[in-house]
Amino acid sequence: MSAMSLIRLLVLAALWGASFLFMRIAANPLGPVVLIEVRVAFAAITLLLVSIYLKNTLKFTDNFKHFFILGLFNSALPFLLFAYSAQFLTVSTLAILNSTAPIWAAIIGAVLSKKMFTKRVSMGLVLGSIGVSVLVGMEGLRIGESAVFPITCALMAALCYGIASNYAKNAPQVKAYDNAHGSMWASVIIIMPLLPFFPVRESFTFDVLTAVMLLGVFCTGLAYLLYFRLIAELGAPSALTVTFLIPIFGILWGHLFLDEVIGLNTLIGSILVITGIMFVTGFSPAAAFKKRILKNG
Repeated sequence: MSAMSLIRLLVLAALWGASFLFMRIAANPLGPVVLIEVRVAFAAITLLLVSIYLKNTLKFTDNFKHFFILGLFNSALPFLLFAYSAQFLTVSTLAILNSTAPIWAAIIGAVLSKKMFTKRVSMGLVLGSIGVSVLVGMEGLRIGESAVFPITCALMAALCYGIASNYAKNAPQVKAYDNAHGSMWASVIIIMPLLPFFPVRESFTFDVLTAVMLLGVFCTGLAYLLYFRLIAELGAPSALTVTFLIPIFGILWGHLFLDEVIGLNTLIGSILVITGIMFVTGFSPAAAFKKRILKNG
């Protein structure tokens, strides 16, 4: 991995970790529906402007059904669920729960393929479950019984990502950039009918508007571009290592900007979840580093 690729990977993790910070700031004043509609709209417009610059025409109607399925499970539904949860949970909790997506993807893949888990994957699922339990248990003590539903929503958002990743494996062959661009416009259309039923709770303040713009333009639109650049440079397995870094940045941003306490349960929970993901995905930092050295040597 080159120095520039490493920098891009860290920037992407920082952006996706920051997305939970911005949702935490804007979710209560705007409500989940308005927040996410503005988020995907900003992202879609950003990707449109980039498409115009690159002279890349999106054939939306040719892959209408595909973009809507991807938009529902990879953007609209998980974004809404996380935005709802952001009204109650800390940034670090949201980021750690989000990182369980590869675990959900493995479970769904095993069910669809009707294959038993290997011992390694089973160990990963156990470790990940224990990590989530540690995190959820302390959040329950902090917030009370009302924490159950937002925690469940955040886990269901990660489940949506697992569904989307399994769908993408057998989906129509569409360019990665077009998938991001088309699914964002589909998300805009999916969420739009909900707006009359969930109006803005408070007026747009400068802080809230700034948070939403950063969330849509940088943490969604430009982050997708960066992610696909990394896939082209490193391949999908190496690019997915960003999953392990997002909780670190989520914990950091929450502490720096919202004075969230980094408790022992947060550290233990994140370590267990990240270790579980490594077991489930088969990713080994040592093996990846050795492979990179052999390739370059």
